[in-house]
Amino acid sequence: MTAKHPAPTDLEPVETASRDEITALQLQRLKWTLLHAYNNVPHHKAAFDAKGVHPDDLKTLADLAKFPFMTKADLREEYPFGLLAVPRDQVARLHASSGTTGKSIVVGYTLQDIDHWSNLMARSIRAGGGRAGDMVHVAYGYGMFTGGLGAHYGAERLGCTVVPMSGGQTEKQVQLIMDFKPQIIMVTPSYSLVIAEEFERLGVKPEDISLKIGLFGAEPWGEGMRAEIERKLGIDAIDIYGLTEVIGPGVACECIESKDGPVIWEDHFYPEIIDPNTGEVLPDGSDGELVFTSLTKEAFPVVRYRTRDLTRLLPPTSRAFRRMGKITGRTDDMLIVRGVNMFPTQIEEQILRDKRLSGNYQVLVSRTGHLDDLEVRCEVQRELSGTLSAAELAAIGKELQHHIKTNIGVSTQVSILAFDSIPRTLTGKAKRVVDERPTLV
Repeated sequence: MTAKHPAPTDLEPVETASRDEITALQLQRLKWTLLHAYNNVPHHKAAFDAKGVHPDDLKTLADLAKFPFMTKADLREEYPFGLLAVPRDQVARLHASSGTTGKSIVVGYTLQDIDHWSNLMARSIRAGGGRAGDMVHVAYGYGMFTGGLGAHYGAERLGCTVVPMSGGQTEKQVQLIMDFKPQIIMVTPSYSLVIAEEFERLGVKPEDISLKIGLFGAEPWGEGMRAEIERKLGIDAIDIYGLTEVIGPGVACECIESKDGPVIWEDHFYPEIIDPNTGEVLPDGSDGELVFTSLTKEAFPVVRYRTRDLTRLLPPTSRAFRRMGKITGRTDDMLIVRGVNMFPTQIEEQILRDKRLSGNYQVLVSRTGHLDDLEVRCEVQRELSGTLSAAELAAIGKELQHHIKTNIGVSTQVSILAFDSIPRTLTGKAKRVVDERPTLV
């Protein structure tokens, strides 16, 4: 028999539980996750054995520190289905995020996983101020990216009306908002300001926009951005956090009554903060790298997954669960441009598909207004330098631009330059990325 979901206007009992109740539930579920992963995923069994630990060694939550970490490298090495803990025919859905080698990081979901995810997204929207009957305009991308479908299923579970707009087509986004009059928008923070600028172009004032709440994620954003969004759209801007590897959006979300950092849904995800250099677990309040262990995932359990996100754990306020501070940066070289996760080596892969281009290139990231701009500068091969017409160079650039958009999912400006136009680095690593975006405040 399917359990009855809590009424959308009521908090779930676990959201107001005591700390002892929460930790007892976490320990129970953590024991299950470790055993499930060990018994069903060869990678986890090998990693546990190599570390000299067994699921039975977990007696307290602190014992989790004895177990090995997972990294993105593990996910890439096991592409596509090596980390599934259930037979492939029990997987109801696949999602993916980009990897540095061109291979995606593939994550599977059973029907039960999707049910949990829907509940968590409904809980997140509810925490952000949404209620049954509200209309939700979803401007996150649909497809292999988890944002669109995660928001969609959660809004439906809460009892909302969903407008599955997806990304792009700004004029149409605004027209639908004006026509349908939704109360909630779910979108990246940078694109929300592009939408706001279209309202401004049309002469529509913030107080005349139907939107009341926005749930923004998929890229880092600071308090300055929050204030700008709220001023331009006349809404409460709420921070929602997630990542494909752990489940997608809905790992944590701010509460509208406090807006003091995303509340981690600790009944489904166990957080740790570690020193990114030593791996040592740090006490709450310390700055470090965020690590998650899933507690209920069937198809794709993660054990001590290193997110590379730098933040800290904060005490509970509006809910019984701990919060996380704003993401201050990452420990790796991943770029997030307009909500798309990408690496310089992905750009390199697309450049080197064309034999007319050399391997020397540079990626420039800047910001015009509130939207990221990406320019890729690359060179023709030495033997072709000076032999190609302007039209031929433009055609090469257009082709590369298409490949980057198709394979990575981000729009770029491409400049095809003569050989030796880009400075060489004679010592150390080549500086492939020039990020001129202002620091978040």
